[in-house]
Amino acid sequence: MSTTNIAVVRPEPRAVLERRKNAAKDPNRLLKQGVWAYFLLLIFEGALRKWFLPGLATPLLIVRDPLVVWLLFVTWQRGLLPANPYLIGMMLIGVLSTFTAVLFGHGNIAVAIYGARILLLHFPMIFVIGRIFNREDVVKLGKVTLWIAIPMTVLIALQFYSPQSAWVNRGVGGDMAGAGYSGALNYFRPPGTFSFTNGNTQFFMFVACFVFYFWLNSQNVNRIILIAATAGLLAAIPMSISRSLLFSVGVTMIFTLAAVARKPQYLSKIIPIAFAMVVALAVLSQASFFQNATEAFLSRFTSASETEGGLEGTIGNRYLGGMIAALTGSSNTPFFGYGIGMGTNVGSMLLSGGTQFLIAEEEWARLIGEMGPLFGIIVIFLRVGFCIKVGLACYEKLSVGDFLPWILLSNGLLLIPQGQWAQPTALGFSTLIAGLLIASLRSAPQKRVVRTS
Repeated sequence: MSTTNIAVVRPEPRAVLERRKNAAKDPNRLLKQGVWAYFLLLIFEGALRKWFLPGLATPLLIVRDPLVVWLLFVTWQRGLLPANPYLIGMMLIGVLSTFTAVLFGHGNIAVAIYGARILLLHFPMIFVIGRIFNREDVVKLGKVTLWIAIPMTVLIALQFYSPQSAWVNRGVGGDMAGAGYSGALNYFRPPGTFSFTNGNTQFFMFVACFVFYFWLNSQNVNRIILIAATAGLLAAIPMSISRSLLFSVGVTMIFTLAAVARKPQYLSKIIPIAFAMVVALAVLSQASFFQNATEAFLSRFTSASETEGGLEGTIGNRYLGGMIAALTGSSNTPFFGYGIGMGTNVGSMLLSGGTQFLIAEEEWARLIGEMGPLFGIIVIFLRVGFCIKVGLACYEKLSVGDFLPWILLSNGLLLIPQGQWAQPTALGFSTLIAGLLIASLRSAPQKRVVRTS
């Protein structure tokens, strides 16, 4: 009489099965979560430094850096970070500039490392985002951005009308002097959840791209959220007291109209956009908070335009003039510059004990001043060359009716070539938009059937 031994196989826990199922669907799921964490830290790190963890304000300044190091290492380990001329060029200059800063420049190794991390960590992060994310992920992030824009608008309204001593206006490290920046008519520019007001401006520049895109592709987005985010964007322009935000939204609008002009069948979708904005403006104009903000914004716009010679002078001086001046005024700069990192706020604090522009406020002048004419101009060419290459790819997508990369490009062209990367928030938004531009050019992979044995 024979017996048959039957092995009892215990079923795996549901959590283990779920993890395997998710890994089979997307092997880069954990890396994608890391990119999402980068995005959320960019939005909320200022809130941590001002309100919730003010005692850790200084280390939180680089809270995204350890995450970037991990993402770079894992992406490289998996062979997902192929070399390209832009990546190699930036990293080579980052390493060489660190040595020249110590040997021929300011001589402070800590300042040099802080400055070099821009080229050695955050610039490569552009290609990590572009490699890990795809077009579908960019659309998901855009939807989340619309949701965030609504409470952000409420927050900046509270900051705009509250005194600088109020909790919502508390500065970095719990500074009771407030985080607002001088505006007009006794109103201050609100920073939102960011450490400084430029973060609020760049956030709504980012929001504008998705507002215009989703109005052209509204079938997969909550219409109520889209309308609320649109109203929030329109309200944020005067409350920000930022001419840069108005200018950038105008640029995004021009890019959108140029895209629609190539596809006449989309002209009918412009009508809902125009109608929604007219209705939102009509409703907002009846509110006293919007009227006061508009008066402050117009006052600031008028006084600044008179100083700089009107809109033409503003654009010429702030966008084009700084570029030309940096290139033509580099003859007196040492060949290896004054040292990478010296033009950052952290570098200024470590070298002089105060926050001031030791080299220049404009980005191109800072690059040449820190790294010298040779390295500085190479970095400028790499940034501009990257924009040209990605811009041509976005135009190709536009020619086949894909508007997303083209509309994102409107923001990228303002931040990537001469965004102020010495400032952490500006560096973060430049890195993010550049990475999303690459990702938007990549379609989501086809679903595969995973066989198990």
